[in-house]
Amino acid sequence: MRSIRPIALGLLMLAQPSWAGDVPPEIQRQLDALARQNEELRRTVQELRDEVRAARDDAQAVRDAGSAGAPAPAAASGPPTLRLGGARLQLLDLSLDVLAAAGGSGATDDQLEILQGGGHDPRQRGFTLQQAELSMRGAVDPFFTGEAHLIYFLDPEGESQFEIEEAFATSRMLPFGLDEHGVQLEVGHFFTEFGRINPIHPHAWDWMDLPVVNARLFGEDGMRAPGARVGWLLPLPWFSELHAGVQNAKGETMQSFLQSDEAAEERPIGGRPFADPGVRSAADLAWLVRWVNGFDLSDTWSAQLGGSAMHGPNASGGDGATWLYGGDLVVKWRPLATDRGWPFVTFQSEILGRRYEADAFSVCLDASDCASGRVRVGRDALRDWGFYAQLLWGFRRNWAAGLRVEHATASGDGFDADATLATGRAAFVDPSLDPYRDDRTRLSPLLVFHPSEFSRLRLQANYDWTESPELDDALSIWAGIEFLFGSHPAHAY
Repeated sequence: MRSIRPIALGLLMLAQPSWAGDVPPEIQRQLDALARQNEELRRTVQELRDEVRAARDDAQAVRDAGSAGAPAPAAASGPPTLRLGGARLQLLDLSLDVLAAAGGSGATDDQLEILQGGGHDPRQRGFTLQQAELSMRGAVDPFFTGEAHLIYFLDPEGESQFEIEEAFATSRMLPFGLDEHGVQLEVGHFFTEFGRINPIHPHAWDWMDLPVVNARLFGEDGMRAPGARVGWLLPLPWFSELHAGVQNAKGETMQSFLQSDEAAEERPIGGRPFADPGVRSAADLAWLVRWVNGFDLSDTWSAQLGGSAMHGPNASGGDGATWLYGGDLVVKWRPLATDRGWPFVTFQSEILGRRYEADAFSVCLDASDCASGRVRVGRDALRDWGFYAQLLWGFRRNWAAGLRVEHATASGDGFDADATLATGRAAFVDPSLDPYRDDRTRLSPLLVFHPSEFSRLRLQANYDWTESPELDDALSIWAGIEFLFGSHPAHAY
C-alpha cells in the first residue's frame, strides 16, 4: 500500500504543463495533502505491524509458560489489553446501577422494617435509596475472569452503608482440559447458588423487593460468603448443569448457619441464644449441591427446573446443624416474531424450606451467679418453609404487568428467655407470635415501563396478612426507578 501514493505523486508531476513560474497554489496544496496522507498511512501500517508482532510475542510467551509449568513473563501476566497506537487498554467493563423508591404504607416505619425483610427493599415511608452498585468485570489473564460489585445504600435510620457485595474469579481454562468438558471453577466472595433469586443482584429482580421466605431463610442481604464453587455442564442431550460449592458458614450474611452475634441479636431464630462453636473441621463449613435442567417445550415455550440443598452448622451450639432445601421452576413463552423481545410471558416459582436443628443449652437463673440454679433446655428441630409464585406479562413493547403471591410459615416453638427467668423453668412461645416466623401471606401486583434497556420504572403494591401481634395487616404502595451507566450485563435465564 505504501507504493501507491508515491506513484500517484509522480504521475501528477509528469502531467504538469511547463509553466515558466512556480507551481500554482491549488496544485501545491493538493500535493502537500497527498504527502501528509502518505505519511499517515505509513505510520498506520507500521503500528499495525508492531501490534501483530507484540500479540504474537505475548501468545508465544503464554504457550512457553504453560508448557514449562511456570508463570508467564511480566509482560503477559497482566490483564489482556487492546493496543491502539501507543495506548494499552485493559479489557474491563464498568457499570453503575442505581435503584431508588418512594411510597407509603399503612404500617409504621418500625413495622415496615419487619414486613419488608430485604436489606434493599423499600423499608420506610417516603424515599429510599435501595442501592447504588458499582460493578467491574474483566479478563484477568487467559485463565480467569474477575468480577467485583461494590454497594452503597442508606439504611432506614438514614446512615450510609458501604460494602463489597461480591468479589470473585471465574475460570476460563482448567488443567487436564476440564473446561472443554463443561467444568468451571468460581473462587472468592459470592452469592450462594441456591434457587433463583438468591444468586442475582437486586437490579435483576422483576419485583422491587425480596419474597418473605427468602428474607427469612437467607437474611436481609442474601446468603453469600467466601468460598469455592464448581459447575459442570453435564453431557446430556438437554441443558443440565450440576453445582457443588463450599463456603464459610459464619457472618451476618449466613443467617441460617453460624450468622454473627449482631445478626442473631436482630433476628434470632426461635429465640435461641448465640453460640459460635468455631471451625473445627470441614464439617463446620456450609456445603451446597444444586442441579438445574432446561428444556425447549416447543418453538415458543421453554422451561427450567432446579433443585438445591445445603447443610452446615448453626449458631445454637456445637451440635447445632441446619438443612436448607428448595425447588424452583421457570416457564417462558415468546413468539417467533417479536418486537425487540415483546410480547412475552414468564412464570417463576420457588418453594424453600429450613430444618434448624437447635442444640441443647443451659440458662442461669441469675445472670451474675449461676450458683442459684440453671435451667436445661433440650434439643429441638425448628422448621420454616414458604413459597412464592409470580407471573410477568410483557403485553406490549416496553410495558409489562405482573402478579406475585407468596406465603411463609413455621413450626416448632421458640424459646422465651424472659418467661424462663421469671418462672424458673423452660418456657416456649408459639411461632405465630414471632414476627420473623409467623404465618404471612402477601399479594403484589406490578406494572413496569422500560424507557430503554438502561432504565426502568416500576409501580408495585404489597398487601400483607400477618398473624404476629407486633404487626398489622397493611397495604403498601411503592414507585421505583432504576437507571444504569456503562455496560449492560446479560441476565440469567
